[in-house]
Amino acid sequence: MDIPGENRLAAAVVVHRGRVLLVRRSETERFLPGVWGVPCGKLDLGERSEHAVLRELREETALLGRVVRKVGESSFVSEYQGREIKNYQDNFLVEPLTFDVRLPHRDQAFDWREPSALDGVRIDDYNLDVVRQALNSVGS
Repeated sequence: MDIPGENRLAAAVVVHRGRVLLVRRSETERFLPGVWGVPCGKLDLGERSEHAVLRELREETALLGRVVRKVGESSFVSEYQGREIKNYQDNFLVEPLTFDVRLPHRDQAFDWREPSALDGVRIDDYNLDVVRQALNSVGS
């Protein structure tokens, strides 16, 4: 449901051979420019989060994936044009089915990181928590 002042999001924590896919946002992004995180985006009207996460993964990285499981939910508040927006996010562990990462902006980058090396990039605490949620579920 599209409620003014609220966003529904889905995030993909893509894990392959013990490494996590991180993507650096473009410097032209309005929200968290240049920060590393996981592929994530808004649900389209009427879209299920399980479908949105794979669509966003494809749009943001050109990768195809398979949802392994939902690993949790999180939320945060952002601001847009002076207005507070509440963001509700479903977080998914995703297995990649393809590996040719293509990013939409030239100044973006990607990296497959060992969990022990996540603090070696400029990742925000929120994305770090999302990744840890997924990694904690791998042993489950």
